[in-house]
Amino acid sequence: MEIKGIIFDYGGTLDTGGDHWSHVIREGWNKAGVAANDALFRESYVYGERELERTLHILPHHNFGDLLYIKMQIELGYLAGTGNFPPAQIDEKAREIATYCYEVAKENVSKSKEVLEKLAEKYPLVLVSNFYGNIETVLEDFGILHCFKKVVESAKVGVRKPDSGIFELGVKALGLSPEEVLVVGDSVKNDIDPAKKIGCQTLLIEGKGWDDTPLKHEGAAIRNLDEIFGFLEVPN
Repeated sequence: MEIKGIIFDYGGTLDTGGDHWSHVIREGWNKAGVAANDALFRESYVYGERELERTLHILPHHNFGDLLYIKMQIELGYLAGTGNFPPAQIDEKAREIATYCYEVAKENVSKSKEVLEKLAEKYPLVLVSNFYGNIETVLEDFGILHCFKKVVESAKVGVRKPDSGIFELGVKALGLSPEEVLVVGDSVKNDIDPAKKIGCQTLLIEGKGWDDTPLKHEGAAIRNLDEIFGFLEVPN
């Protein structure tokens, strides 16, 4: 069926070029001289994610730089708690890592912006994201909020991926049938599978996943976001 609207994921899809965010943060740790083996880094990363989910650290006015700084404080605090990092360096290194990661995201989103603005000339776009209640501030800071007809954020609607209900809200915002909607994301589990479940068309952005291996599946896939024009058969 003809595609009449597009739903985009945010994290990993528009801000890292398809790679799981752990790879960007790991590179930030390395550049800041924070030494940790892979197992300890993963423990710290997962702890940070879970802490942000269970405790209100992120407020609506926080941009992505603020979010990263808070997240790095939590991660390095966990690392210090294991005896593998000096507590006195948490603030300095958290700022250094957050600054690096923010610039990576800013560069990737600037590339995504060119694609989004061209697509928005032909299709209504909706963003569907698991986020902390500040996604619109992040999008505004990066200059892409205007590209989306609607933003559906897990913290505000009370539904999180991989629950397909959050994609149903995105489809409803477009005012289309699921079969007329293309869902673009970097996660098979969180984006592709739940979108397919409700009848949407899907497009995977292949990158490095959590386990450092390329994400592969049997459906349609691209490696770079601008390849979407070829998939849609529209001029870029």
